[in-house]
Amino acid sequence: MAFHHVAVATRDLAATHRFYTEACGFELVKVDAMPFLESGWARHCFYDTGNGELFAVWDLHSEELPDTWSSAISTGLGLPNFINHIAFAASDLDDIARRRDRWVDHGHDVAQIDHGWCTSIYTDDPSGIMVEFCTLTRAFTATDHAEAAALINATMPELDTTPPPLEFFEAAKAPARQ
Repeated sequence: MAFHHVAVATRDLAATHRFYTEACGFELVKVDAMPFLESGWARHCFYDTGNGELFAVWDLHSEELPDTWSSAISTGLGLPNFINHIAFAASDLDDIARRRDRWVDHGHDVAQIDHGWCTSIYTDDPSGIMVEFCTLTRAFTATDHAEAAALINATMPELDTTPPPLEFFEAAKAPARQ
């Protein structure tokens, strides 16, 4: 089943909007503005990711919020950045390359990893949230299903210590504008 939308908060709506529209190519399709808590207001901004599923961003304004709240969904909780992240589907390896180049052209460093069963690219949005585009590179097999069942049920799973192939792509000097 597909999801309807995933929502995150931002402290800098302008930068976040630029990232998701310009660097990711998503279209802003709806904004709901509403009262928020007792003293404030909020915008809930919806972006079409290209396949009818939506990604949403909260822009929060209230004196009731602590000044120290963090929109980074992993590091804000004291976790490594890659733990909580948002992964969008890419159609194939050519799509991965196009999206990687678009991110680089818009001033974002990108890591690309071949996981053996999928290939992913990663960067951080302006709120410190890791964003991924991922495509499957092979079909899952009966062996994959059996290994998954064994690993999830193991008291101490066998660890794969082989590092996956990793490439880094540095951001362009000046962000591109459309």
